[in-house]
Amino acid sequence: MNEAQTRAEHIDPVLKAAGWGVVEGSRILREYPITLGRLQGQGRRAMPLKADYVLVYRNHKLATLEAKAWTKLLTEGVMQTKDYAGRLCVRFAYSSNGQGFYEIDMETGAECERTGFPSPDALWDRTFAAPNRWRDRFAAVPFDDRGGYFQSRYYQDIAVERVLAAIVAGRLRILLTRATGTGKTFIAFQIAWTLFHSRWNLADWARDGEPTRRPRILFLADRNILANQAYNAFSAFPEDALVRIEPADIRRKGRVPKNGSLFFTIFQTFMSGPPKDGQPSPWFGDYPPDFFDFIVVDECHRGGANDEGQWRGILEHFAPAVQLGLTATPRRKENVDTYAYFGEPVFTYSLKEGINDGFLTPFRVKQIATTLDDYVYTPDDTVVEGEIEAGKRYEEKDFNRIIEIREREQKRVEILLSQIDPREKTLVFCANQAHALAIRDLINQLKTSQDPNYCHRVTANDGALGEQHLRAFQDNEKTIPTILTTSQKLSTGVDARNVRNIALMRPINSMVEFKLDFGHFCLRPGAVHGWAGPGPAAPAEVAAAGDRRYRLKSTKTPA
Repeated sequence: MNEAQTRAEHIDPVLKAAGWGVVEGSRILREYPITLGRLQGQGRRAMPLKADYVLVYRNHKLATLEAKAWTKLLTEGVMQTKDYAGRLCVRFAYSSNGQGFYEIDMETGAECERTGFPSPDALWDRTFAAPNRWRDRFAAVPFDDRGGYFQSRYYQDIAVERVLAAIVAGRLRILLTRATGTGKTFIAFQIAWTLFHSRWNLADWARDGEPTRRPRILFLADRNILANQAYNAFSAFPEDALVRIEPADIRRKGRVPKNGSLFFTIFQTFMSGPPKDGQPSPWFGDYPPDFFDFIVVDECHRGGANDEGQWRGILEHFAPAVQLGLTATPRRKENVDTYAYFGEPVFTYSLKEGINDGFLTPFRVKQIATTLDDYVYTPDDTVVEGEIEAGKRYEEKDFNRIIEIREREQKRVEILLSQIDPREKTLVFCANQAHALAIRDLINQLKTSQDPNYCHRVTANDGALGEQHLRAFQDNEKTIPTILTTSQKLSTGVDARNVRNIALMRPINSMVEFKLDFGHFCLRPGAVHGWAGPGPAAPAEVAAAGDRRYRLKSTKTPA
């Protein structure tokens, strides 16, 4: 009797008799895909991981079950089922050959043989020994699966469950650390979906009885592109529940919006506001401290949670709210304040894990150097603008910030265009907006394409038209624009899954920044190529107004 027959004739009947798939709220997920298999190039993947059975009750995965043929030993599937249970973070794992069941408690380490199989309620009670009314309310809300055609990834389910468990446990500050590109907006959406439909709120959180209202949830980012992206991703909520907080709307109405359930804005909007009595009066002060029940702080390492961060006052003002920080950066000395504020992450999913599981694309880095990656002025060069400092050696960190040599940039663009397929979508990260403009012009001058929209710049100065070009670039059905140049605008959190090449034509300050630039361009059937300038790069400072800036025509031909 092979494995398929063993399942159909001996395992499935026992599960059905125990109530799985029969008791309301219980489900049997067969051949449940856990990982996709690491991308290996040329459309090939490593072997994906699939669990024979995942048992779900009340929207929680409770156990894995690995089936083997009747002639196999009972414990033949133990290694696999333990691996799957560990990945899915479920407490119980089972192996069966149809003649019995072998149980492993992943929490206590206890193992034993069983002749029957526990019911859904029995496994629930063993997993959650202490009753909790909010856990029960959360468990009654299924994930939004977009009409049945969308299946969340295993680590996304874990992240949502860990955050909800932290709320059940009474935590006010919660942190999730996961690689860029692994679906932070989806995770935030599912958490908000559960809180919204369970009617969880601060006032009713600590008292018995039925909740009296839906929560007020704030999604707080530091860039409009991230806030807009989240706002659009939450479209499954009722339209009148969603509020996009814009400075122009506040000024026109003379007050901050308060009618709604899910609010989206950026730190900068909340920090603005007309002064009162000669003192700053930021808009966030118009909300009572307990107005928001739950706050999602996107990219929380970028100033919001830092002790000296310019936006820390917003989080402190809304101190009564449960605050969830989302970050892609592990604990490092430069973001230790983030971890001190939110505490240890309730769940971490790294870039390496995402690549090994096949959800993120592995990348290959090719470093490019020219003969003009440092420069000392000589009299045969022409100073177009400014006064050069004779004898000074200008290094990589100075180019396109303090000193500009067009011939050098043209050579680098020539190298880039010669080594990529001109039909492949490419992002070029530049030193600043002026540099992004220059690189855009050079690409369009040297391109082989006849389309006038082949390359565009998308930066903060490019406004609505730049956003339009970005949307077209993100659209898998469109091939134009093919190349975008940018500086900081697209460095984190923008969905662009069809990117093949990423060119870093600026100094990279840290491994964190490097991984952020690469990490969120995912899910291609092949590797992303990275084209990086010379290194190691020194920390780069953006030239402030009044800084000296030189433009040169050099007689030294870069190669």
